[in-house]
Amino acid sequence: MSCWMPGCPALSMCRGLAALPITCLERAKDLKTRLSILLHKPELGHKTGSSSKLQLGSRRRDSSQEVLEWRESFDQLLKSKSGVNAFHTFLKTEFSEENLDFWLACEDFKKTRSKTKLASKANRIFEEFVQNEAPREVNIDHETREITRKNLSGATSACFNEAQAKTRTLMEKDSYPRFLKSASYQDMTRQAASRGSSKRSHT
Repeated sequence: MSCWMPGCPALSMCRGLAALPITCLERAKDLKTRLSILLHKPELGHKTGSSSKLQLGSRRRDSSQEVLEWRESFDQLLKSKSGVNAFHTFLKTEFSEENLDFWLACEDFKKTRSKTKLASKANRIFEEFVQNEAPREVNIDHETREITRKNLSGATSACFNEAQAKTRTLMEKDSYPRFLKSASYQDMTRQAASRGSSKRSHT
């Protein structure tokens, strides 16, 4: 809207806006942005809800028998992809997921065939998990740490074997029993058992 006539309301409005301090205009813009965020929040909530439903759906697809097998042995848990995921989620609640991440990194490392990649991967794993004050330092003794350090000079697929074994034992003796007693796993076993019984009743 524009007007050249003296005393025009539009002209006086424009002059009024121009006279306002810049800070006031910036605040008005900030308020507009905040309002638009608030207006879009229900949509974000809806998306979150749908993604949680998808996660529940994927959980239900887990084999009932497989979930129950995780309590038979730590090996059974580690053999199952969904078991490893469930255990990793539990370890996060205890702030000790680096132990499982290190074990998985070692498993992947053993599959490396290229000697060049083997050396670079070995250094990366050592710096991330094994060396003193590493970003995600695993709980191993000084002797094992030093043996692993020496192994890096001629990196082979076995250079982390001792450190990996110590970490595995720690998880098996310490974290794994607590995982089996956790509310999340108990809930999963109840669901698995009820699905199993409903299947039997339909046969």
